[in-house]
Amino acid sequence: MYNVPNYKEDNVDELTSFINRYPLAFITGLDENGSFVGTHIPLIVENRNNEMFLVGHMMKQTDHYQAMFKNSRVLVVFNGPNGYVSASWGTIKSKGSTWNYMTIHVNGSVSFFEGDRLINLMRDFTLQHEKGDKNSPTIFDNLTDSYKDRLMPHITGFEIKVEKIEGVFKLSQDVNEATYLNIMKELEKKEGLDKLLGEEMKNRREQFFS
Repeated sequence: MYNVPNYKEDNVDELTSFINRYPLAFITGLDENGSFVGTHIPLIVENRNNEMFLVGHMMKQTDHYQAMFKNSRVLVVFNGPNGYVSASWGTIKSKGSTWNYMTIHVNGSVSFFEGDRLINLMRDFTLQHEKGDKNSPTIFDNLTDSYKDRLMPHITGFEIKVEKIEGVFKLSQDVNEATYLNIMKELEKKEGLDKLLGEEMKNRREQFFS
């Protein structure tokens, strides 16, 4: 990762909160032939006995399942909002433009599970993303038995035991406060990821300039 101390985020609560806000992970590993495989899967954070695990599910008939079943070592990447930061927004005009972003890298090992634990995962996963709405027709318990009978044999649950976690939140925290505020306001004028990046900067203003 980009090893600049000002940008590193080591607080476990902050990293967990980030994953909960941006749960779609890019998971990559190597198959038995040394070829890269990768997939995007939303994950849930679980903390057990002072250890962190990332939990999700995937289809079995995929190249990444076959690779990770034989080689459990993976790199997991969570990306948040990112965007271009123009040097014209700063008070020091001799500096170049840059790109702000938020990301977490996790190294770990995958293990797979099925049966009752997979069923419980699907219950928790669907209920969490339906904001606890037990009346939603898409939570696991409200799906038809025929649909679940067709689906479940083709998926597997998995967990990744976190062995190393690193966060980089590059949010212009190394500039003066006037520049920071202007960058934040310029990003908030935009749409999509830029606007979200500005909101993340706004939430951290006091942390950086208290």
